[in-house]
Amino acid sequence: MSDRVEVRKTYKLFVGGAFPRSESGRTYEVSDAGGRFLANAAKASRKDGRDAVLAARKSFGPWNAATAYNRGQVLYRIAEVMEGRRGQFIADVRAAEGLNEKKAERAVDAAIDRWVWYAGWADKVAQVLGSANPVAGPYFNFSIPEPTGVVVAVAPQESSLLGLVSVVAPIVVTGNACVVIASTDRPLPAITLTEVLATSDVIGGVINVLTGDPAEIMPWLASHADVNALDLAGIADPALAVELEQAAADSVKRVRGPVPGHDWMTAPTLGRIRSFVETKTVWHPLGV
Repeated sequence: MSDRVEVRKTYKLFVGGAFPRSESGRTYEVSDAGGRFLANAAKASRKDGRDAVLAARKSFGPWNAATAYNRGQVLYRIAEVMEGRRGQFIADVRAAEGLNEKKAERAVDAAIDRWVWYAGWADKVAQVLGSANPVAGPYFNFSIPEPTGVVVAVAPQESSLLGLVSVVAPIVVTGNACVVIASTDRPLPAITLTEVLATSDVIGGVINVLTGDPAEIMPWLASHADVNALDLAGIADPALAVELEQAAADSVKRVRGPVPGHDWMTAPTLGRIRSFVETKTVWHPLGV
């Protein structure tokens, strides 16, 4: 029998491409599906949420200015790095969700493939969601999709990795920046993903990952004037969802509502991309 004392980990937040502790100094215990201690996770505060929004806003300009082809390359690079750490992700998902080996492999492979799927859409979204419109006059008229801005999302609580990727990837592929609150009880796969993000080509601040209680952080973020849209996929409490939608109305945010019981293994669609783009119409005279 080994007399080695296991190193107990305390994980941090992921904000602006760095790993800060919560400004409050708070942590909470994370257990596996059987109730055994796994690690400590940072418990984000309202101040951490504000810092994440600032980081997202700062990164939005350069990320939006990148070419669609380049954004696709970056998302594909995330998939490449995840593939190299596939075994760790499988172990994390097994512990977090109590899945057997085969089901955990399916969930991790689907998460990796989802990055690839959205990466492929990066330079095609404009052609599908945009259009050249017929007009009665000597003009060209184009409808062009543009990113909404800073989007705050709550990842699904039950699907620790695949659900989070399914929420984040369609937000950032078009040039938005994102703040996402990971699954409260199952945050470790998301934390491992932050280590992938930090070592891939993602601009610091494009994806910010908080851990903690959405009920504490989200009411303030929903009313934050520098947040442009919300994805409430992981909100299980209907009363909280209504509260957040009402708070968002004060600054006219787009809100995508909760999806209780959604099977995240189902094939993705363009619906999530469409939720976080605006359509700009441009008129241009002929012959100029």
